[in-house]
Amino acid sequence: MLKLHSVSKQYRHRGASVAAMDNVTLEIQPGDFVSIVGPSGSGKSTMLLILGGMLTPSSGQVLIDGESVYGLTPEKRSILRRTKIGFVFQTFNLVPYLTALENVQVPLFLAGCDGREQSKRASLLLDRMGLADRMDHKPSELSVGQQQRVALARMLANNPSIILADEPTGNLDPETGQSILDFLEETNREGRTVIMVTHDMRGAQRAKRTLRLVGGKIHSDQPTPVLAGNP
Repeated sequence: MLKLHSVSKQYRHRGASVAAMDNVTLEIQPGDFVSIVGPSGSGKSTMLLILGGMLTPSSGQVLIDGESVYGLTPEKRSILRRTKIGFVFQTFNLVPYLTALENVQVPLFLAGCDGREQSKRASLLLDRMGLADRMDHKPSELSVGQQQRVALARMLANNPSIILADEPTGNLDPETGQSILDFLEETNREGRTVIMVTHDMRGAQRAKRTLRLVGGKIHSDQPTPVLAGNP
């Protein structure tokens, strides 16, 4: 379970304090699929980074499975991220001089897996993503959609229980974007918790629950209504 308890995050901008998150309390149950929507500057990405142990809040507590994320040392927080959390970014963050296979191997290498296990697991994940014939290609040799699928394979490398996705379809054409949402739904059905920031309201409908942020506060928190034509 993920919990935010009275979490706030302030920034300084031109000498003034700006609240990116304002006293937010939230619980997300294991296996939930949550979309986070709201206008630009409402605190969506800030919330995702705080949930992922990547941005220390100004006040409040963040708990993952009962453990205080920001009560950990930086080293232990890094281990928690590496073992429990998978990140999907709009910009992919692939290493440009590594092949698709090597990019997926990176988190496995950091986790201390031996070389054969790294190669085997990375190959299986790329095959699952339909990239069996692109394993030796570098990011510049792949389409945008293929790069995103490499990023998704890398995200699954350490079998995380929580997936945090920041605008995962933002750089993609509609057809490729739908395939990425299909994949996130599939990983959720496998039991993973998925939390997705998106501006795409149609994409947000794919989640089970929608949070709307306005001015750093949760304006609404509701089960996602099913659109006509959606399964």
